[in-house]
Amino acid sequence: MAGLRMTMQTQLVLRAFLAKPEEEIYGLEIAAHTTLLPGTIYPILVRLERADWVTSRWEAIDPHDEQRPRRRYYKMTSRGVEHATRELARRAEKAPSAARRWEWPAGLVPAPELRPGRDGG
Repeated sequence: MAGLRMTMQTQLVLRAFLAKPEEEIYGLEIAAHTTLLPGTIYPILVRLERADWVTSRWEAIDPHDEQRPRRRYYKMTSRGVEHATRELARRAEKAPSAARRWEWPAGLVPAPELRPGRDGG
């Protein structure tokens, strides 16, 4: 886990994986699930793969026959599921203290997808 930045965007990508951790998912599916742009998602996927939280494989198709590019499928490793679940839970525990620090009304902690800066820009 050392060196893995746990940005809000990374957390959104991890939540997309954890929705169905046993299934493979490709980049544009992650984009649709998170509303993040591919240019934000792919660097995160590279970091997650280097950390051994996800694995990837290229789809075995003929792009000419399918009339679309091959997809790169990603899947969480058991290590990734374990670390992501623990890290997201740890951050969820911190949300109430963040609410107090930022003086948000009780029970009103913005969902990750509604917080400023979610698209990395």
